[in-house]
Amino acid sequence: MKPYYQQSGVTIYHGDCREVCDEWRGTRATPFDLMLTDPPYGHGEKWNGGTWASDPMYADALRWDVKLPDSDLIELLHLARSAIVWGGNYYAMPPSRCWLAWVKSSLMDTLADFELAWTNLDRPAKLLREDRNADGKRYHPTQKPESLMLWALSMVPNSATVVDPFMGSGTTLVASKRLGKSAVGIEWEEEYCEIAATRLQQESLFSELTR
Repeated sequence: MKPYYQQSGVTIYHGDCREVCDEWRGTRATPFDLMLTDPPYGHGEKWNGGTWASDPMYADALRWDVKLPDSDLIELLHLARSAIVWGGNYYAMPPSRCWLAWVKSSLMDTLADFELAWTNLDRPAKLLREDRNADGKRYHPTQKPESLMLWALSMVPNSATVVDPFMGSGTTLVASKRLGKSAVGIEWEEEYCEIAATRLQQESLFSELTR
């Protein structure tokens, strides 16, 4: 499959992650160091309440977050040696010693106060307190703060290559690029592929200006 975007060690593929990964099976012998991802939680019509719900960005989530992905997320774990999966508590994942928790410092009655990430890491469970909108404007209804993804990446400090099969607006890639890591993202909504590419281009421009 031809990349949608490729620059400075970061690649985006527009398509179904299952199809992209099937193409990799015969060509990519070495797994990534880390899979850091945030797949749909299957909340669907549970999204409700508050003035935020009137934003078209959230209305779109009713379309793609209706159910969990058809393929078992466990099938994608072969992509990397280490894995961090936000929302892993909604999937039938193996038992884990290390869960990560994002405790949201800005609480809202109609939204979760914290989120969990399943990992296959052999270390104590950890938490981070961070605002839900630490980066200001969001481009995706479930967009994670860049600081959260930087923190998650720090859990596997020697990871030089990162993959995110549910890329969304590309925060995993932006954080990976900031740390000088090679990263690949897959997203089946072209709108979000374009948003992610724009964010990465802005990151490249910022890096050039601050050298």
